[in-house]
Amino acid sequence: MKKKIITFLILLITLVTIIICFKNNKDNNNLTRIKLAEVTHSVFYAPLYVAIENGYFENVGIDLEVILTPGADKVSAAVLSNTVDIGFAGTESAIYIYSGGEEDYLVTFAGLTKRDGQFIVSRNCDKEFKLTDLYNKEILVGRTGGMPSLNFINAMKNSKIDISKIDVNYSIDFASLSGTFIGGIGDYVNLFEPTATTVVKASNSCIVESIGKLSGEMPYTAFYTRKSYLANNKELLKDFTNAINKGLDFVKNNDSKTIAKIILPQFPDSSLNDIKINIDNYKKYDSWLENPYINESSFENLQDILLDNKLIEKRTPYSKLINNLYE
Repeated sequence: MKKKIITFLILLITLVTIIICFKNNKDNNNLTRIKLAEVTHSVFYAPLYVAIENGYFENVGIDLEVILTPGADKVSAAVLSNTVDIGFAGTESAIYIYSGGEEDYLVTFAGLTKRDGQFIVSRNCDKEFKLTDLYNKEILVGRTGGMPSLNFINAMKNSKIDISKIDVNYSIDFASLSGTFIGGIGDYVNLFEPTATTVVKASNSCIVESIGKLSGEMPYTAFYTRKSYLANNKELLKDFTNAINKGLDFVKNNDSKTIAKIILPQFPDSSLNDIKINIDNYKKYDSWLENPYINESSFENLQDILLDNKLIEKRTPYSKLINNLYE
């Protein structure tokens, strides 16, 4: 009798397992896989991670694979080579591609962040910071021509600060900024979250200013794809955009601790409290779009920076590179 019961239980477990596997396979088969290359992994992109963790993509039939692809140039190359479907980086890379004459150029269809996400971190926390405190001091800003350094230059220009009086260090690559500063080089450094808060704790320093607040609004990090992919997958990308909009809406209408709890799995090496602080900083400086729509004035602000630094020779029409799918 006992042997029959055991046999029955084994058969029952096997049957349940088969049913679960079948259901999972069916569910997966109903989802459309989209590969997305993200330029870096930062709390700056909290609305994207909320959309992932809350299942907003699955709800619209998308199985999203996020691939870390450091460098906007590498992100755009991955999209152009059809290695990924969507690039998530600064729209400036799409401008460069179009200016270079690429026929199947990159079209931006949705935005996420509306300003630079860097903060100036200072070793001197004993007095209230003024931008003129940068005079005759060294600040690490990343490589020449990169958007972080370009936005720093633009922030100083907008604030009527004479950048020739600042020792601007362009020799440290983006990935090495925090370690170099902790190692004792530089009086100031420009960093994104969660790195900024990590460095503050590790080097007895403090966040003193937002580059994004000073540099103004622009499509700093947005979603783009090849012109041909957009033409052939417009409804799919509309669904993607709707999921992003839900992420933006959640971040706008919830407190930092609630958001931090949602995205904590995306940052296993960070504490809940640190992520909450990161989100507080980005909320304080109004870093995220209200919705994924990219307006023309923000696009032109970006082009102003590129023209000022002689990275492009002429403007690219907004209507060519921006095709808003948010309705």
